[in-house]
Amino acid sequence: MKQILCLSAQPWSTVPTRTQQLMTRLKNAKILFLNPPTRNYRKPGRKVRPGLTVYSMPPSPKAVEDKLVRLFRARRQIRYLLKLMDTYRFREPLLWCTAPEQVHLLDAIPHSGLVYDCGQDWLDSPPEWESELTLAADVVFAASAGLADHLSPCSDNIALLPNGVSYPMFSRTSAECPPALADVTGPVLGFTGTLWEDLDLTPVIQAARALPHCTFVFVGKREYNPRGRALESLPNVRILGRQLPVDIPDYLARFDVCLHLQRRSDYGGDIVPSRIYEYMASGKPIVAMVYPDQVEHFPDVIYAAHTPGEFIRLCVRALDEPAGWPAQRRRDHAAAAAWSLRAKQVVQILTANGLY
Repeated sequence: MKQILCLSAQPWSTVPTRTQQLMTRLKNAKILFLNPPTRNYRKPGRKVRPGLTVYSMPPSPKAVEDKLVRLFRARRQIRYLLKLMDTYRFREPLLWCTAPEQVHLLDAIPHSGLVYDCGQDWLDSPPEWESELTLAADVVFAASAGLADHLSPCSDNIALLPNGVSYPMFSRTSAECPPALADVTGPVLGFTGTLWEDLDLTPVIQAARALPHCTFVFVGKREYNPRGRALESLPNVRILGRQLPVDIPDYLARFDVCLHLQRRSDYGGDIVPSRIYEYMASGKPIVAMVYPDQVEHFPDVIYAAHTPGEFIRLCVRALDEPAGWPAQRRRDHAAAAAWSLRAKQVVQILTANGLY
């Protein structure tokens, strides 16, 4: 059975991250999943499924560029990992890294192979860290073509591995109308996901004002957003907050159109968020804001708007979309992006490289 030591950039969550989705689907593997550093790292590990146990890394001072200094500063994390490996009899596991800052652990942790799964653009990390991690990795997975191109000078073994979707969950046809929407009679245009501080709400605010007969629904965690009050004050807008992941497909089933908005921090990026695949699995029309010169993903089945005015016009067009091939085409795109297939691709690539 393959041993995998996974250093995750995001904590284990009820809303599964990219790393969770992959780790839970790797068969014939014994996995230690390490959450990012926290002061509560002494808590016992949680066995979340057979062969997969979750722990948290201890905190350490911020790493610096000098290799010897950062190795010295990381000694508490290193001792913790080595003790954990000894407890579980991990000798030379496959080391799975997900963030550039994990590079300072490489020399001290025995491992039989190194994977770097790059799921985002690490603009806040020194570029030297990611370059060094990429150079050391036996295999690099990149969530987008842009990330693969960015990392290509440091590795000739990069595999494109976009985000995915729990397809059976989001494509199910049996759904119940959520109680919060039971009284809605007109068209529903909905957004699922976090209302980030830098999420551009202008297009949807203008759309809600222009389409008073429609209800605009937001499902997900809410952060402070400068335009949040303006959005919430509109009579045809409902902000429902975080819901159980298992209930999200029920909300999508009630949507007539799914909405995708842009974060300012996404400018210039080309990563397709899992939300898009979840929308496509439902088969519902999708209206998405895109930045100028941004590559349009799935232009055959997504209505891409560049301005708030165009966003409104495309919402109207999406509401009038006839039943037929577009819905099935979206489901086909989502089925091809199922996390089970992504994990199978990972195993095939690692096996071809003698790592699995």
